[in-house]
Amino acid sequence: MSGTSLDGLDLALIEFSFNVKWNFRLLQAVTIPYPVEWKKKLSHAHLLTGSMLMALHVAYGRYLGIACNTFRRNNRLSGIDFVASHGHTIFHQPENGFTFQLGDGNTVHAETGLPVVFDFRSLDVALGGQGAPLVPIGDKQLFSAYDVCLNLGGIANLSMEVKGERKAFDICFCNMALNFLMSSFGKPFDENGRMAAKGSVDMKMLKAISARYESIRAKRPSIGREFFEQQLVPIFSKAKLNPVDSLRTICESITREISSAIPVSKKKSRMLLTGGGALNSFLVNLLKDKVRSKVEVVIPSNEIIEFKEAILFGFLGVLRVRNEINTLRSVTKAHKDSCGGTVVGM
Repeated sequence: MSGTSLDGLDLALIEFSFNVKWNFRLLQAVTIPYPVEWKKKLSHAHLLTGSMLMALHVAYGRYLGIACNTFRRNNRLSGIDFVASHGHTIFHQPENGFTFQLGDGNTVHAETGLPVVFDFRSLDVALGGQGAPLVPIGDKQLFSAYDVCLNLGGIANLSMEVKGERKAFDICFCNMALNFLMSSFGKPFDENGRMAAKGSVDMKMLKAISARYESIRAKRPSIGREFFEQQLVPIFSKAKLNPVDSLRTICESITREISSAIPVSKKKSRMLLTGGGALNSFLVNLLKDKVRSKVEVVIPSNEIIEFKEAILFGFLGVLRVRNEINTLRSVTKAHKDSCGGTVVGM
């Protein structure tokens, strides 16, 4: 799993079992920070020519395969059924009928000798869906003890049951925005939100960001790098605030957007909080204050916080090799439910 925040490559070994309901065990997991050269390649991949992009697609697939082999060797792993690879999203334009995750699964298979499931999003987009979010079926099957599952990744998104049907959507940019601003300090992220805590909210900037999100609140389409670069980056540049005030304002924006996205219910719900943003204590405390009347925020172990998405894409892979539905139309707005993912080597 590689997320939009570019913090690194997540590798997880998961064992799934079914007895009345699905269960999982996270056996081993690690996040490998990207070397500077790969971080640069991934962040600039959307600017490449077609042939250069395809060459990088293969090269990144080889990088993923080698990382898998190292992970297996370091942990003396055997008996692995297959690799489920999300890849790294370079283009996500469902409105134009396509999405593209870098990391050729055929090359991963060639490097590892293991069957590989990849390209999880394209079928749903071809069926008229957003190709995202995909993890809600895993939330439904593996984390049903919670009424709401909120992921604070590069993009904040949530999933929940509404009248017996799973609903999920992207809300706003989270770590993608915070890490972008932290680059001015020459640091990859704001540890525990210490820098943001020193700043003040700039209402002009906050209103400008809110106005950009206004255009997507009703339909809740999936959002990606394109929206971020076109709609939010110009606001950051125009504001000309000191970086700590920008960070504080973004934290305010994130928590306000999330709070407004969580519906009011008659009973107080339980919300599972995961993703890298769940390790940002300032952001979490700010969020708790805003949603206190709606939900009880539950923070799990660090392993679940950091590797929940990897676990869920592993689960999507399990459903794919079993030819069972792994993508819900109620979430993506596609014409029908589907079983997405390309399988090679099986």
